[in-house]
Amino acid sequence: MAKAMTTEARKKDAREKIELGGLIVKAGLRYEKRALLLGLLIDAAARMRGDERERERLLTIGAEAFGDGSE
Repeated sequence: MAKAMTTEARKKDAREKIELGGLIVKAGLRYEKRALLLGLLIDAAARMRGDERERERLLTIGAEAFGDGSE
């Protein structure tokens, strides 16, 4: 039983990572270096912290990129 739960957790984790990778592709950053991608994410996280307007601005950009505003 514990092994089955571990397998399910690993599958869920793998699926989540695949989906996150898809976001990198959708953003047009597929060929950028990993260090740059991490730097972008760290910078965005720092700018969002304590700045609700920045968070909303980035959320709007992302929702528009998805085309339906649902994400």
